[in-house]
Amino acid sequence: MTRPQQPLPPPASAPPRLWPIAWPLFTELLLGLGVGLLGTVWAARLGPAAAGAFSLGMQVVALLFLLFRIVGAGVGVVVAQRLGAARADQAAEVARASMGAATVLGGAAAVLAWVGAAHWPLWLNSPPEVAQHTTPLLQALAPALLLDAWVACGVAVLRAHLAARRTLGVVLLMLALQLGLSLWWMPAEQFGLVGFAAAFAVSRIAALLALWGLWRGVGLHLRASDLWRLPREPLRDVLRIGAPAAAENIAYRLAFLASMAVVGQLGTGAMAVHGFVFQLGTLAMLGGMAAGLAAEVVVGHLVGAGRLRQADHLLRRALGLGLVFSTLLAAAMAATGTWWLHWFTQDTALIQLGLTLMWCHVLVEPGRTFNLVVINALRATGDARYPVMVGSGVMLIVLAGGSWLLGLGLGWGLVGVWLAYAADEWLRGLLMWRRWRSLAWVKGARGEAQGAH
Repeated sequence: MTRPQQPLPPPASAPPRLWPIAWPLFTELLLGLGVGLLGTVWAARLGPAAAGAFSLGMQVVALLFLLFRIVGAGVGVVVAQRLGAARADQAAEVARASMGAATVLGGAAAVLAWVGAAHWPLWLNSPPEVAQHTTPLLQALAPALLLDAWVACGVAVLRAHLAARRTLGVVLLMLALQLGLSLWWMPAEQFGLVGFAAAFAVSRIAALLALWGLWRGVGLHLRASDLWRLPREPLRDVLRIGAPAAAENIAYRLAFLASMAVVGQLGTGAMAVHGFVFQLGTLAMLGGMAAGLAAEVVVGHLVGAGRLRQADHLLRRALGLGLVFSTLLAAAMAATGTWWLHWFTQDTALIQLGLTLMWCHVLVEPGRTFNLVVINALRATGDARYPVMVGSGVMLIVLAGGSWLLGLGLGWGLVGVWLAYAADEWLRGLLMWRRWRSLAWVKGARGEAQGAH
């Protein structure tokens, strides 16, 4: 016989609000983007090949870092659910266990970056002049991937504790240090792009020291042994949510790198312009990203407390805000695109092509906001498998296949690649929204609430 489910206890306190979490997140993302944009600007001043290498290197690093997403995507959700259920002891166990997993997965990413540094440019069809800059950049960035995994884990745990302002302080410290050191080292002849990697590593060490103190401030005491211990029980729920999320992100990165292989065949100039517009495009998606991450934290707390109706209302409000903000920002940036692109290049032909891509990006952004907000909310309810099962097929066919078809097959070049991006984001976004509206996530969310208690 199965045991009858016990009714959920009444919530102990008022639910967390979206805005106090969203605005520090938006600020964090904006600062991080600013560092990336300035890195691209400084790389462009070293020449088109260096700019293309910087863009390619950042995409490879982003792909490898997705190994950590196996833990990173789940730890914040599980900690938030346990805190919502007033189980701080279980939340602390999950937080400490996640640091050991971060060591394993961040270390694996670092090894893959170092060993494959000479091969990634070849796999992605980059021109030889770009490849010669990409290899040393990836080798220099490799150790920093382990440091970044620890930082990301520490930040996710603090955010789940609703310590958004303190998290913002850590990010401010980290990015200010990275920015200052990059400005000092990148223009130096003996460093160049490697100077960016060195600044990246030093800033993460400083962030780790700050996070160690802030963890103690919320009652979490990290021991040295936690960095290599892998306790099965606390990690089980993290992996149940994080592994599908990581698979979905890995599928996206692989499909995106397939599109980068198309861009590589269009030449060095095309790679440089693609990198410029992609960096600028991330600014427009900050509203959707902040709304999505904040919704994940708050929905996790609400699910842990059994407040599913409130979770539904909050998701709809977060999605509306994200759609309005990101679409208006993308349109405003496209309207002033010439000014933005002059930061990267003075070549009239490249600026004109970049301006066309920025208007294409206005089509991309609303669809991407659906994905950023709704997928995070689905994950926070425990519905982590649907996004990867449905999304992977769409990305393979529409993102990867569409880039090849429109970019090379029909000869539309970079415009074709960006239209494939738009089609992919919209199709996946609408499918995720249909999933949420069907309430198929409710049964799993009730199970998560029972498990948290």
